[in-house]
Amino acid sequence: MIPFGVFSAEKKLWPNIIMAMIDEPLYPIAVLIDELKNEDIQLRLNSIRKLSTIARALGEERTRKEMIPFLSENNDDEDEVLLAMAEELGVFIPYVGGVEHAHVLLPPLETLCTVEETCVRDKAVESLCRIGAQMKESDIVDWFAPVVKV
Repeated sequence: MIPFGVFSAEKKLWPNIIMAMIDEPLYPIAVLIDELKNEDIQLRLNSIRKLSTIARALGEERTRKEMIPFLSENNDDEDEVLLAMAEELGVFIPYVGGVEHAHVLLPPLETLCTVEETCVRDKAVESLCRIGAQMKESDIVDWFAPVVKV
């Protein structure tokens, strides 16, 4: 959000402020993508730890349709970043629209369950269990069971 005091600044700044307000909905996902592709591991880790903040800025629908698919495709990373992602996704149900949409969290976690590092796999399984425990029975049959079926 733009602080109120900014509007008392010089009038020549107003066009930039207006453009920032118009582009504001696109900004969080752009920052996420940029930071997750950065070479600096600490920047990527910080971005993962801010996923809930970014999801709130995007809203539930955009989180489901843009952020989660992006995270599903972005698994070629350091184990520390993947571990943080597995942990964050385990508490992400409110950000995707509640238990009705919890199934969208399963694909990235399923991918994380295949990572070589044991601690990443364990955290992904823990998050899957946390999500599965909150899902409706019909969704468990339709979405969760195929993920855990061997």
